[in-house]
Amino acid sequence: MKIRILIGAVCLCMSPIAAADFGRLLATGGLTTIEGAGGGGIVPWATLSSYAEQGQWGGTLAYNHANVRDYQLDVAAATLNYSNRVEFSYARQNFALENLGGELKQTIYGIKYRVVGDVVYGTAPQISVGVLHKRNNAFALPNAVGASDDSGTDYYVAATKAWLDGPWHRTWLANLTVRATKANEMGLLGFGGDKKDDYSLVAEASVGMFINRHWIVGVEYRQKPNHLNFADEQDWHDVFVGWFPTKRIAVAVAYTNLKTIAGAPQQSGVYGSMQVTF
Repeated sequence: MKIRILIGAVCLCMSPIAAADFGRLLATGGLTTIEGAGGGGIVPWATLSSYAEQGQWGGTLAYNHANVRDYQLDVAAATLNYSNRVEFSYARQNFALENLGGELKQTIYGIKYRVVGDVVYGTAPQISVGVLHKRNNAFALPNAVGASDDSGTDYYVAATKAWLDGPWHRTWLANLTVRATKANEMGLLGFGGDKKDDYSLVAEASVGMFINRHWIVGVEYRQKPNHLNFADEQDWHDVFVGWFPTKRIAVAVAYTNLKTIAGAPQQSGVYGSMQVTF
């Protein structure tokens, strides 16, 4: 078992338009996913990154590092959020094949738009739609195992809601994301394949409980498609603990189970994250 570290969210000051002044509630900006969008660790949420409110700009910078049994993932990411309405994201993934040697690389451009609702206020959830355009930059191996394309686009709808006085008088957060994708292992093994070359509809979810306003415990689940005869993809799970001592700092640790990746079983480990916002 090894450690995966997610480090994210540095707020940028923009002018002449007002910059984020941290008016939103603690933790409502979430973290930065391994695909660059705001959310949890492996699931994009309907929340938008940073603490930008109406008429304000906010941004994040993130570096993610992941180690499981046979693989290592490094992700550099950035987001820009305007008016808590639209989020632009960028991520660069490097996936090292530690036992086989070599590396897979991918670039991801994203946009997320908040359609309706608020994660905290009102009875309805916050609902956002998002697009993640992915380009595989090392296509020789994916092509060899049956992938059809070196680029593809994911489309998703996410609904997120927080209850300030939920069960046991604790604040709870829940998220449900539905994604249409042709990506194999997020796109690191290309898009489409010799088994299926159409879009697959998959579900993703997160549930967390704040022990107090600074600590949250929760779980995430991500369903995976199957487009390649080379190897069946396995659904992903994690269990996490997050700490938000201030709006500028956030730390999280988790145990993740990615099961079998590209035919290699028992891909599990422990990851940690640190986030700085300003």
